[in-house]
Amino acid sequence: MASLLQSFVNGQWTAADDDGVPLVNAVTGVEIARYSTQPLDFSAVVDYGRRVGGPALRELTFHQRAAALKQLGKLLMGGKDQFYPLSFATGATARDSAIDVDGGIGTLLSYASKGARELPNDTVYLDGPTESIGRAGTFVGQHIYTSRPGVAVQINAFNFPVWGMLEKLAPAFLAGVPTIVKPAHQTAYLTEQVVRCIIGSGLLPEGALQLVCASPRGLLDELGELDLVAFTGSASTAAQLRTHPRVVESGVRFNAEADSLNCSILGPDATPGSPEFELYIKQLVAEMTTKAGQKCTAIRRALVPHHLVDAVVEAAAARLAKVVVGNPETDGVTMGALASIAQREEVLRSLKHLTNAATVVSGDPENFTVQGADAARGAFLPPVLLRADDNTAAAPHDVEAFGPVSTVIGYDGVEEAVSLAARGRGSLVGSVVTHDPDVARRIVLGIAPFHGRILVLDRDDAKESTGHGSPLPTLVHGGPGRAGGGEELGGIRGVLHHMQRSAVQASPDMMTAITGRWTAGSARDTGGVHPFRKHLEELRIGDTVVGGPRVVTLEEIGHFAEFTGDTFYAHTDPAAAAKNPLFGGIVAHGYLVVSLAAGLFVEPNPGPVLANFGVDGLRFLTPVKAGDALTVTLTAKQLTPRLSTEYGEVRWDAVVTNQDDSPVATYDVLTLVAKLPTENDREN
Repeated sequence: MASLLQSFVNGQWTAADDDGVPLVNAVTGVEIARYSTQPLDFSAVVDYGRRVGGPALRELTFHQRAAALKQLGKLLMGGKDQFYPLSFATGATARDSAIDVDGGIGTLLSYASKGARELPNDTVYLDGPTESIGRAGTFVGQHIYTSRPGVAVQINAFNFPVWGMLEKLAPAFLAGVPTIVKPAHQTAYLTEQVVRCIIGSGLLPEGALQLVCASPRGLLDELGELDLVAFTGSASTAAQLRTHPRVVESGVRFNAEADSLNCSILGPDATPGSPEFELYIKQLVAEMTTKAGQKCTAIRRALVPHHLVDAVVEAAAARLAKVVVGNPETDGVTMGALASIAQREEVLRSLKHLTNAATVVSGDPENFTVQGADAARGAFLPPVLLRADDNTAAAPHDVEAFGPVSTVIGYDGVEEAVSLAARGRGSLVGSVVTHDPDVARRIVLGIAPFHGRILVLDRDDAKESTGHGSPLPTLVHGGPGRAGGGEELGGIRGVLHHMQRSAVQASPDMMTAITGRWTAGSARDTGGVHPFRKHLEELRIGDTVVGGPRVVTLEEIGHFAEFTGDTFYAHTDPAAAAKNPLFGGIVAHGYLVVSLAAGLFVEPNPGPVLANFGVDGLRFLTPVKAGDALTVTLTAKQLTPRLSTEYGEVRWDAVVTNQDDSPVATYDVLTLVAKLPTENDREN
């Protein structure tokens, strides 16, 4: 008897004392592991995550968490080949395994990069600008995100045992929330192997990651108002979990990513012989056969203009005939097995319902060839393409066969295509294959309310397109209705989902102290050394330099126009400028104002300030005319040390005023500022 998979909980690997249920190789039918049917002491598991993992993670800044993810991603990528043999046992081909294993690790690395680039080196994230809520400026509001002191429970599906775990772990970890992983039992042996590698690396704080290879019975009972659940699986199971008393009564944050009847729409312009027609057929077949169709994003409904149905069926069937089903480790095999015999039987039951409303036009589940394996022992099916001549029939729009099955459905006109797409009652992804911009706009805007993501594919983006069924770390993964109504990934959105947004109301000085970002109206320090002479560690929020006044002359305005070539009439033609209701005469270029302001605040000698790398939020508020006197106030607004460089970023608040103290321009200046030299730097 194979060994029982272990759970990693409470800081140690542990196995239950039952015999468990057998987990078999999807290709050979040989038992490779066992999975416990007994629950764990989930009160202790959840408590350990909150008490040990949470505080350890919250002590780290976003950048420190990102650095740990980067190290972990590089470690896993360097050792990814050790995961492929077990991935083959799930029925996955080498290409399928790359999507799961490499894709999961790539998601870790993507979040590590985004965390370092887009999040502050702090533990609080500011959402939007400060809101002024008092006339005198002594009372302001600010939305902030802070880490929730709970746990993130992820309940995953069997089809992506690596990616499914890592794509949820990455944003939760960046958010400072410990994760409890509950993999689907069918392929949990691969998840366990990856977690062993992660835990063995010692790169994550203690308690940041726990693995449950046992019955989840009672797990949700231990959750409370600050915990989160991220579920991937069937819509029916999602509906059951959503009504769990702890979710309903305690407000456990629940996110579901469920199965969906995703569609791909062929535009009327994409006729046989066009690049778009070929792209459509290629994409349809790829989505049917990748992971043996076991993807929640796979194309289940191929919506095609009625006059192109025959051509699509013929072309797709010809391409499907070249698919070789069999052992993923056998040369020439292009589609492996389903994850289990039980899953195959489930697909066959769904297929039976579909054939009541559609006709099989390619693939025979009862008679097909398997290469390199015993068809009777493995969970094999050929790709099956159906044709539904009655596009109003219910089954193709209601029944999902979670395997290599898709149905071609005809439509008349863009409006009917949109209507048929909506009959899926909410999908993770839809695609439109067309080279007609009008068709693309009409379809995308029509189906967008029913889809979480939409791919518009044509000859121009085909080479770089990641495909219909590929979720990306930077884009939202999820969908409305049947698809679960939730969102995962989406870049920093996925991180913020795990955090709590709060509105803070305070005085400007208090707000600066709380947020770590200078707030307009709070104290400035204009004494002592020019801020540009200070290294990063010496700078303080509120350090300020005031420069000016500087009188703007008509000659300077004319010279700037001639020198830059910006001879817009408001700067060069007194008569025309006088008729402009906004100016009433010659005015200075906005960029001249910004340039003069830089001359007023810059300290010109070599020093800690290395470069100005941008300006954010530039607004010109009051026209500047010849004779106006400009003063600039530059204040250190936010300091962002970088862990891996000898410099950090400094955001400066810049306000340019005229002789009446009226703001004429406001913006943020972004600079790179050197850290203090180390002892080694001094020696060199």
